[in-house]
Amino acid sequence: MADLAQLMENEVLMAFASYTTIVLSKMMFMSTATAFYRLTRKVFANPEDCASFGKGENAKKYLRVDDRVERVRRAHLNDLENIVPFLGIGLLYSLSGPDLSTAVLHFRLFVGARIYHTISYLLPLPQPNRALAFFVGYGVTLSMAYRLLKTRLYL
Repeated sequence: MADLAQLMENEVLMAFASYTTIVLSKMMFMSTATAFYRLTRKVFANPEDCASFGKGENAKKYLRVDDRVERVRRAHLNDLENIVPFLGIGLLYSLSGPDLSTAVLHFRLFVGARIYHTISYLLPLPQPNRALAFFVGYGVTLSMAYRLLKTRLYL
């Protein structure tokens, strides 16, 4: 069993930790962006959230759907759907002993694709920008899963 010192010497794992920190920070930014748009546009999903803007019928006008808020929320949800599998598969892949340059290429492509996906979602850029970014990130995760199963298959 590897001890912590050995894990810290694993360059692939350290690269994974670095790129994971970037992509998780980006995902955390999305929740802040959602809150920002909700507050600046006075758009809330729950009655208790708009209580400071009035009571009763006056507060109900703030319970609505806004296209900009929903766009940010959908981008954040898409992050959750794609980053979580990357975290699990990427961690296992990192511990499987891949070549450093190949692993870093996977990590960079994924992080770049997720950042570009968010930019193309929020601006918005015309399709196929967002779709291409999604498929690049998804393809990276599938590639790591394939390489992991191909080299470390214990069924």
